[in-house]
Amino acid sequence: MKTTSERVERGYRLPAEWEPQEFVLLTWPHAGTDWAPYLDDITRTMTLIACEIARREQVVIVAPQQELVPEELRQLECVQVVEMPTNDTWARDHGPIVLLPEERGEGNGALWLDFRFNGWGEKFEAAWDNMIPRKLWLQRNGDGAVGFVDHEDFVLEGGSIDTDGCGTLFTTSQCLLAPHRNQPLTQQEIEEELKRRLRVSRVVWLDYGNLVGDDTDGHIDTIVRCAPDNTLVYVGCDDRDDEQYEDFRLLEEQLKALRTADGQPYRLLRLPMPEAIYEEPTPDPSLKGREKERGERLPATYANFLVINGAVLVPTYGQPEKDDEALRIVGQAFPDREIVPIDARTIIRQHGSVHCMTMQVNL
Repeated sequence: MKTTSERVERGYRLPAEWEPQEFVLLTWPHAGTDWAPYLDDITRTMTLIACEIARREQVVIVAPQQELVPEELRQLECVQVVEMPTNDTWARDHGPIVLLPEERGEGNGALWLDFRFNGWGEKFEAAWDNMIPRKLWLQRNGDGAVGFVDHEDFVLEGGSIDTDGCGTLFTTSQCLLAPHRNQPLTQQEIEEELKRRLRVSRVVWLDYGNLVGDDTDGHIDTIVRCAPDNTLVYVGCDDRDDEQYEDFRLLEEQLKALRTADGQPYRLLRLPMPEAIYEEPTPDPSLKGREKERGERLPATYANFLVINGAVLVPTYGQPEKDDEALRIVGQAFPDREIVPIDARTIIRQHGSVHCMTMQVNL
């Protein structure tokens, strides 16, 4: 097994999401996860996502048992179900991160990186999910064409980074500097590790824009996304009464001040902020059997879209005016792709959205 970190020292790069993909990874929900109360709803949503992806590229589904995946998916030629135990469904954060060779050639294939996933700073059990990248590589790489690099000494979630594919990495200070990830490393030390391990030349740290209700401590893929031609698609907030208004105003200021590696301003495309969505009311003992008026706010965002071969899957939230605006803006960022709306109202009940549920693999 090719596991030497020296293979990452030169000749590799971190691809942009919109580059050609081999497959998209999904980790299937089941009754042993937090999806149990609305398992039928999330199964329908996941099946829709899988079908949209399968129209354009291969889908690899990880599930404890084949039978958990609907037969209509299992019968598709471009869908593969791989059995292994799982804790949850957030493939973006426990899936592999792939580097591509700068020059293709015999014996010079992609590298499959396996970082440590610890449940977003040890908030949730994650031991099984942390093993998925290694197990999946072993099952799929019989010919040895794809190298494997063990980064289990470094905590990194796929949703905490984004890239333009040209050497610039975007992340957030609130996430990567959060407790129980890579302490006692300093920000500068973490940046050097990111550059070395992911073969990027520049790391852009964003300091604002943490959505209320985000269990991840502020993943970049919920607020700012890279798009072709030095474009950044980001979430804005116009409601001065929204508790997030000031934080997102500061994010917008920071983005306007950013420059590309060539010293040019970015093309900025502003997504709307969805109207606030809250958890369903739950019984409160202090109310003597009555329910709370509403639960906690959920981190709904249009930035959590997935770019696949020929299309972009964009989360929607049953808010026609804002949904349509978000679809239009994403279409401006990716004019060569079909823009596909995905009703994410079930996904957001577990504090994530479309991008969080998926991980593209470029090989």
